[in-house]
Amino acid sequence: MNKQTDAMHTPGSMHIASFCCHGERSYDIVYPCHFQGFTNDWGYRTVESGLQNAYQEELEQLNHTIRDMDAHLEALRATPVYTGSDLTEQVLESIREGKRRNLSQAMPEPYFGRLDFHESGKAGPTPLYIGKFGVEKADSPELLVIDWRAPVASLFYSFTGGTESAVYDSPEGAIEGLVYLKRNLVIRKQILQRVVDTFDREGDAMAVTDEFLLYRLGENKDNKLRDIVSTIQAEQDAIIRAGKNNALVIQGVAGSGKTTVALHRLAYLLYQYRDQVKAEKMIIFAPSRMFLDYISGVLPELGVGHIQQTTFADWALELLDQEVKLADPAERLRYWFAVGPKRPVMDDSAPGRFKGSLAYMQWLESLLDAYEQSAVPDADFLPWEGKKLPRATIREWFHVEYKHEPLMKRRERVLARMKRWIEIELEKVWEVHLRKEYKKKSGEKLRAYTKSWTAYTPFTFYKELFNPDSRPAFISEEAAAFVPEELRRATWTAAKKKLVHTEDFAPLLYIRQRFDGIHGDLRFDHTVIDEAQDFSPFQVALLAMHTKNGSFSILGDLSQGIHAYQGIHDWHEMLDQFPEDSRGYYTLNRSYRSTMEIIYFANEVLKNGVPEPPTLAVPVFRSGDPVALVQAGGAALAGRLAEAIAAHRSREGAGTLAVLARTEERCRELHAELAAAGCAVNLIVPGQQQYEGGVSIVPIYMAKGLEFDTVLLVDVDAEYYGATPQDAKLLYVGCTRALHELKLYYGAEPSPLVADVEGDFVARGK
Repeated sequence: MNKQTDAMHTPGSMHIASFCCHGERSYDIVYPCHFQGFTNDWGYRTVESGLQNAYQEELEQLNHTIRDMDAHLEALRATPVYTGSDLTEQVLESIREGKRRNLSQAMPEPYFGRLDFHESGKAGPTPLYIGKFGVEKADSPELLVIDWRAPVASLFYSFTGGTESAVYDSPEGAIEGLVYLKRNLVIRKQILQRVVDTFDREGDAMAVTDEFLLYRLGENKDNKLRDIVSTIQAEQDAIIRAGKNNALVIQGVAGSGKTTVALHRLAYLLYQYRDQVKAEKMIIFAPSRMFLDYISGVLPELGVGHIQQTTFADWALELLDQEVKLADPAERLRYWFAVGPKRPVMDDSAPGRFKGSLAYMQWLESLLDAYEQSAVPDADFLPWEGKKLPRATIREWFHVEYKHEPLMKRRERVLARMKRWIEIELEKVWEVHLRKEYKKKSGEKLRAYTKSWTAYTPFTFYKELFNPDSRPAFISEEAAAFVPEELRRATWTAAKKKLVHTEDFAPLLYIRQRFDGIHGDLRFDHTVIDEAQDFSPFQVALLAMHTKNGSFSILGDLSQGIHAYQGIHDWHEMLDQFPEDSRGYYTLNRSYRSTMEIIYFANEVLKNGVPEPPTLAVPVFRSGDPVALVQAGGAALAGRLAEAIAAHRSREGAGTLAVLARTEERCRELHAELAAAGCAVNLIVPGQQQYEGGVSIVPIYMAKGLEFDTVLLVDVDAEYYGATPQDAKLLYVGCTRALHELKLYYGAEPSPLVADVEGDFVARGK
């Protein structure tokens, strides 16, 4: 092996050495400086020999693993696929197919970590290689690679150094022992690229975990979120491995990895509870179709498919059989994010807050109960002269015998029984001409009776609640007065056009549940709600009816609650819906996305507008350029943006860039101005379903959940961003989209949210 070594001492007492193999590629190998070697003239220890040995050891292990995997896969592919009807053979074929799939998916990157663990009572430490997929040896059930979700693999994430013994939970109980080595490995297309020891008991037991993490965080991003199996942190792993029958609420700062953690949790639950949960009975609710596209790569990378992924609006529209349409979301966003004197007040009187409250749910429940009591027509059924089916009997069928059925199912059952009762009574009539006459009359009477018993759909029932001209008998005057007049009129006006707003979906689905029940395919084993701070308590209560055993992952950030006109203001609005012994609250305050400078700056923005921020982000030790505050407004702005975009594009591996503005209208203006200047960029506006990467112009409220290598924030002045909680949260969201570089442009005077921010993390006038 030809090699070159360039060893250097870095912060955290580590040596990083680069090796060149076969003249093609350099490989970084990182060791604590205490690795066995010789001390040089500067007091550092020469580790070349040890590094070579470590690299060679891992290279041989990798080659051995790939050979074994190749042979195993070839043997499995050579076995004919069984397509017969024998159940035993079908099970065996299913196992073989699972192995084929695992081996194929694992082949390019078989594993990412090594843990040498000495279990108490055993002879000595055993090297365990950990990867995305468990891989067995070809000739035995012994594992070549351990699945990251396996109990013993939890040590790779939870162990952070020290001389104490380590413990993990297994099906047999707690297993205790000593960790001797923890090593991170980067393998790409079967090539060993990087070796990083984060713990070595044979040295002085120091841990340098952050070095590998910083290496991964420093990589540029594309237009998709990726898995984090090789860098899951201890606090994230605790959430991923939490018990199934719990509702977890995760308050995570921007860049804390909460979305990725939730997706990895799904993969873990499918592994750990494989006999109890199914992928197709899990569901993810995301804030937009574009966000779903952004996260679409994570689960396939983890070997997980068939999990339902949707937005609450799309899910609701499908369940309502497309009977209604969603009013233009862009129009609503323009209203709530308007600037100047048109800014609306975001308080509990906002339609989203009012209709999303549990009080509104209870009001609706009381109306449904009242309707149930008065649903049966107030008259006996008289099919022909001299024959009567008493109303009391019909009511008994409806309220007693079919009480277990949902409302509209009960109606169907009662009407079907009435039809059968008529048939029985007709059989008692011997005269043929009378029977014929009574049959005709009874049919007409039954049709009239059926018509008098309104067959509501969820929408027609909901619409009636707001009818100003004809109040249904089951709605009392007091109940009618519950809804503010202005909101009632607005709802009725939209409903006449079969239009609804987002906050109407939970009420409509609640009515649907009372009318038609919840079918088995709509009962989920686990539900994930992302950006949950923008969900309402009513939505969560409704989803709890669809989710078995309260199994939830509810994640968000109150500091990013920019949709306060419909979302929650405190996590207890959701937490209190679940029993205390089956819920959990987790805080993720470390931000892995942005540099320290960006996080420090974003925290100052938040503090300048929000009196008591829920959680301030703590950055990992990754430094970059100071945040730039640049005075450039009016006609000059487009030129400065074009310059910054051109400079960005000129860099090798520049990655993604976003120009963020407050409103859709402003984004369109800037897009046109940049196009006129010969600078082509992607325009992302409401309704967009895909994020293509590259350079984009985006309203801030659409960028939430996404991340970009560089962010250029425009119009950061008092007109667009005042010293209010809402504006501070909006600007905070914009700032925390940036991974490596952040610039803010303002006109005459900067916003009060940034005007007084001082420190070595900010630079002005560049």
